[in-house]
Amino acid sequence: MPVDNCVEFGWQDLETRGFLYHSHLTTGMHVVVNAAMSADGKLSSRRREQIAISGEADFERVDRLRADSDAVVVGVGTVLADDPHLIVKDDTLRAQRRENDRPANPARVVVDSSGRTPTDAAILDDAATTYVCLSEAASVERRAALAGRAELVTAGDERVDLLRAFATLQEQGLEQVMVEGGGELIFSLFDAGLVDELRVFIGPKIIGGRDAPTLADGEGFVTEFPSLDLESVDRLDDGVVLTWCVADR
Repeated sequence: MPVDNCVEFGWQDLETRGFLYHSHLTTGMHVVVNAAMSADGKLSSRRREQIAISGEADFERVDRLRADSDAVVVGVGTVLADDPHLIVKDDTLRAQRRENDRPANPARVVVDSSGRTPTDAAILDDAATTYVCLSEAASVERRAALAGRAELVTAGDERVDLLRAFATLQEQGLEQVMVEGGGELIFSLFDAGLVDELRVFIGPKIIGGRDAPTLADGEGFVTEFPSLDLESVDRLDDGVVLTWCVADR
């Protein structure tokens, strides 16, 4: 049901995911997944609490990547666990964005099928425009609660249809997109064929735990595994940054 301040999805006449993929994803939008993980591939502990994996030099790298982006995307699990603000922290970088006729901060996007984002979440403040991507399963009450604080994008029945949602985001002028997690969202983006580039800081920690989140959680692939081409390896702090491009993109 439409509510005020919604961005209505306008691609209903497209009947196939393949057509949407070729008409949208190959023309303009560039999606970069960025993450920090431990040496054993964990994003945090089994308690899902934030752990300092990287240091100041990597924080600066991430801030530059945010400053180069039109939007920063996270899943609702990351919002509930970490309450991130997702703004550019460096004053000079924000000033450079303004000089280029861009907002001081990139837009923020939450993928949130049922509308669980708290109305007092830091990501909903007025530092930047925020989009909340919902499915049809989100209740009218949750839509109404969020509508005054964010632009609402509805795509998908029970879960957010990422292809359709990202097509709507591109219609809003968001083409250089940075994804900061978590693992469920990252897997879903790879599964949808939306990722162009993966940048990972690997830090000098072992976290362990079969229930600790990894870079790509979700159902996992059993066939047709996404392939990556290694573009660069850069030592940073006490770890390393690996940059891959998704093959055949």
